[in-house]
Amino acid sequence: MQRVKALVALRRCCVQRLGSLSHQRSFSAQPNYAQDDNLQDLVLVEGRANSRTSILNRPSAVNALNTAMAARLKRLYESWEENPDIGFVLMKGSGTAFCSGADVVSLYHLLNEGNVEECKKFFDTLYKFVYLQGTYLKPHVALLDGVTMGGGAGIALPGMFRVATDKTVFSHPEAQIGFHPDAGASFYLSHLPGYLGEYLALTGDKLNGVEMIACCLATHYALKERLPSIEDRLSRLTTDSPSVIETSLAQYGDIVYPDKRSILSKLDAIDRCFSHDTVEEIVDALEKEASDSFDEWCKTALKKLKEASPLSLKVTLQSIHEGRFQSLDQCLVREYRISHTVISKRVSDDFSEGVRARLVDKDFAPKWDPPSLEDISKDMVDCHFSPLPEVEAELDLPTALREPFV
Repeated sequence: MQRVKALVALRRCCVQRLGSLSHQRSFSAQPNYAQDDNLQDLVLVEGRANSRTSILNRPSAVNALNTAMAARLKRLYESWEENPDIGFVLMKGSGTAFCSGADVVSLYHLLNEGNVEECKKFFDTLYKFVYLQGTYLKPHVALLDGVTMGGGAGIALPGMFRVATDKTVFSHPEAQIGFHPDAGASFYLSHLPGYLGEYLALTGDKLNGVEMIACCLATHYALKERLPSIEDRLSRLTTDSPSVIETSLAQYGDIVYPDKRSILSKLDAIDRCFSHDTVEEIVDALEKEASDSFDEWCKTALKKLKEASPLSLKVTLQSIHEGRFQSLDQCLVREYRISHTVISKRVSDDFSEGVRARLVDKDFAPKWDPPSLEDISKDMVDCHFSPLPEVEAELDLPTALREPFV
């Protein structure tokens, strides 16, 4: 415990020393919490003698994240990190899901109302919390039971311990709605074995809990029925030691291996097809693989690529490629530029169209613009990665105070 207390004290000193640099503008950066009367209900808190648990509490919306939730999580985690009596933190979801990611339907309606600024605030708040999670001083345990999708994975995977279960479903389906894997996804997907990250990001394919363990997205695996025992065991700990927490989690863990039908059995084929520099080359490689092997997996992957936004596919591929050589903070800054460009509709309206087709009208017939890969110019893609216009603020992360892990 003394180790964490010393680190927290050092960081507090740095904050006091550097805080004056941003004091004059800090008032404008604070989210408006007053507008969310049920803010505390969106993220519940369970307190133990030496730990705290945050509970994502929108079960009717599959615990989808909104600005109020991200802001409350950030405030809670900052206060818990400063509290010397708290040794470690847990996170879980209410109901049958962990978190389905961003509340994209709400973002869709905000954009239709012309409220782009509120959308920007959401991504700014979410990404800052992801960075806080990725640089957190205290051990963190995320119980990834049920749907763990998109930004829902982003708020948990940067933490120290990630417990998957037999009910976990992990995916990044953003390209299918005209968006891109964000909230740190370009960092952790790009660090998966081979070109598995490119495959998951472009196709939106799912992984189960066993597969998450196998490719190191999760650190532990346990049957859902064991979670109450795990939580009870952790609640009795008085420690800030990762090794003690690790031992406790391992006591209730299960040793598991992917079955022969797992997508992980296709890693060689995935590397052959998804190691290329362009989406067009990936499509060609999949078509060749399909003709050579007659493997149904190739046809399924091709179908998913053809259903996705062509522009999102190209932006996503470049984002994952760049993530291989960047730290978490650099990935988040780049992802914010992409998200800002998408919601500002500077190049295309594919995000609104994708959400409309899949989640609002549910006709599953999006009209992508541009409609095909060959219609997309290099400038269209590059626009998503360029610095924002001078009148717009970049994502400002406290890298001087919180050094990112590489």
